[in-house]
Amino acid sequence: MRSGTIGVCLLAAACGGRPGHAVAQPPAAPLKVAVVPIRTDGPKSLDPVKGSTQYDNQACSQIFDCLVQYKYLARPLELQPALLAEMPVVTDNPDGTQTWKFRLRDDVYFQDDPCFPGGKGRRLVAADVFYSWRRLADPKYELENWWLVEGLIAGFDAYKDEQGRKVADGKGAFDYAEPVEGLRLVNDREFEVVLTQPVQQFRWKLAQFQLSVVPREAVEKYGDQFGRHPIGSGPFMVRDGDWQPGQFINFTRNPDYRPEVYPSEIGPDKDEAASDIALGLNKPAGTRLPILDRVECPFYVPDPPMWLDFESGKLGFVQIPAEYFDKAINRRTRKLRESFRAKGVSLYPVPLLDFIFRGFNMEDEVVGGYTERAKKLRQAISLAFDLDEMNESFYNGTNIVYDGPIPPGLHGHPTNGEAPANYRGPNLALAKKLLAEAGYPDGNGLGEIVYYTSRGGNQEEQMQAEVQFCRAIGVRITPRLVDFSELIEAINKKIAPMFGYAWGSDYPDGENNLALFYSKNESPGPNAFNYKRPEYDAMYEQARRLPPGDERTALYIRMRDMIIEDTPYIGSMARIRYYAINGWLKNLKPSEDFQNWYKYLDVDESARTSPGSKSAAASSADQTGGR
Repeated sequence: MRSGTIGVCLLAAACGGRPGHAVAQPPAAPLKVAVVPIRTDGPKSLDPVKGSTQYDNQACSQIFDCLVQYKYLARPLELQPALLAEMPVVTDNPDGTQTWKFRLRDDVYFQDDPCFPGGKGRRLVAADVFYSWRRLADPKYELENWWLVEGLIAGFDAYKDEQGRKVADGKGAFDYAEPVEGLRLVNDREFEVVLTQPVQQFRWKLAQFQLSVVPREAVEKYGDQFGRHPIGSGPFMVRDGDWQPGQFINFTRNPDYRPEVYPSEIGPDKDEAASDIALGLNKPAGTRLPILDRVECPFYVPDPPMWLDFESGKLGFVQIPAEYFDKAINRRTRKLRESFRAKGVSLYPVPLLDFIFRGFNMEDEVVGGYTERAKKLRQAISLAFDLDEMNESFYNGTNIVYDGPIPPGLHGHPTNGEAPANYRGPNLALAKKLLAEAGYPDGNGLGEIVYYTSRGGNQEEQMQAEVQFCRAIGVRITPRLVDFSELIEAINKKIAPMFGYAWGSDYPDGENNLALFYSKNESPGPNAFNYKRPEYDAMYEQARRLPPGDERTALYIRMRDMIIEDTPYIGSMARIRYYAINGWLKNLKPSEDFQNWYKYLDVDESARTSPGSKSAAASSADQTGGR
């Protein structure tokens, strides 16, 4: 069957309930509950099609499933089936297209909800996948994540454009049943996707939370409120009252989660495997997932309350804030101090595929544009920044400072972090020279530049340092400290002339970072810089078709160096995130490359003995009452 039958297939599937489905009985044992932090004001939506941040990912990945997922204990990163019965079969076609054949598991059901007949969640079918992906093309959702599939699937762009015009012209509603050449339904369990050309990164994108699967019934019943009333097939559910924006979100175990067990596979990196075994991460192999009954996530914008909650034993883990680094860690040895080890705390460093930057809006009338004047202004500001000082002062010297947007460990990252030509500061003499050549000698004639960044951590102190860097060459920066969700909104609406945040790579390929400068990904897509260069786009499109190898890496380098010369951002830095883990939280192998790992966690109540600590279950009263 072709995708034109999506409406029929979906309705047919909705008519059948789960065979033998019974109301889950309350467990005889006390509930297993863990409290873990989200280090911001939380997600902006629980609708995956609207998600764009790490915090959206953290929340949505507990509720919804993707076709594939990362192996929890495997490093380097590897994929495995999630909703699929097996990994897709890929065939290169004579006409240059590529066909991916998928087969779903037959034991996956959506969570119970009144949107389904009798309130019982129905079985997930192939039509649900295409419905979920088609939502990316619907202008109702502002095309925020269309960049993930743009140009990839045969006929999908034309479908998006045709439906968008129809809606804009008032000629009808967005048609989810209109056939798309590259989306082919075979039956309820099988489907095919035809790519316009071989694209190596497509397999990684299948694990991104924005491509997770949602039921049409729930979206249509709850409409704009679906992001507040999410229904998925994932290991946890969010019930009414479980999410208070800006305060907390709680996840309750899905009693009908598909049969899945804790993995036995470790490696293939031998050192990593040995470390995992030493930490006992292999011991729960075979345990049915999810292990916890409930995961409670308070939100923390300033870090001190989070750190105090961790020290009191309330939180299972914490990303060690910079201001507490020396208290917890010996800076010389990078080992946890004895006072923490004695309390059962362990340390887990996680190198991030990280791109920390300060960006310019290339559509801004002052700092944007591609003229020599605009380019020299951005270069001058970049040369005024001292990233090494920032690293020492605010990251305890643990970051890796590098040129270009591609993080360490990926093809296209410059040798020793240094590109042949760069505008990395501090070089005040050259900065002043370029500023004068831009027509702003000592900053004269240049108005204040509004600079957006998020509250929390030591962001205010970082901003003050950056203001001083710019003041040294006569450039005046006006700080605008806002909640992270407000920062992203300002960037999406293109109203922030200058801004700063960190991009964590979605998958281990430099293409993901280079996509941040592809013109078709402009805001509200991930190209927050609104960078647009036809020659760059042509190289990006060529590189995306190539398999890993010297030819592709050479293109990555050319794109990297073009970006450095145009200076749409100041950067870069990559963090090593240090996780401190309380002894009562078990099975945690921290990762920021994927977020669906809550289902592997466990708790040991006998180890919850820190003086003054509360049990996780008791602490829920603190969260639900607000902080």
